[in-house]
Amino acid sequence: MEKMTPELYWLTLTCLATGLMWVAYILNRIGEMGLWPALRNPQPDSHPDAQWAYRAERAHANAVENLVVFAPLAIAIHLLGLSSETTALAATVYFFTRIAHYLIYVFGVPVLRTIAFAIGVICQLTLAFTLLGII
Repeated sequence: MEKMTPELYWLTLTCLATGLMWVAYILNRIGEMGLWPALRNPQPDSHPDAQWAYRAERAHANAVENLVVFAPLAIAIHLLGLSSETTALAATVYFFTRIAHYLIYVFGVPVLRTIAFAIGVICQLTLAFTLLGII
């Protein structure tokens, strides 16, 4: 069996974290609506009363959208044997900036949210530029 590269390790943790980001806002939904109404399929225009829970939904959606970019890049780095200290660092930083982005988004801190997002994009670009042979 092939050894897991740092890029795959951090991708796995990123997937796990992204997969758990819904817990906070569903617990809020249960608290606001009760168990059975919260478990029904929500209406598209249904939003939580708590602003933090609304932001948690948006932060989760943003994490999923960015995972679609990060995951194939990390997998390609692994498959092509291009793992390096630079790509490992980019994958590590990406994970922590996505966690920071989620928390900052939930707490409603606008400037730091954008900075965390931008750092994540730089990490994605680092992986992409490595694949393209630019770095």
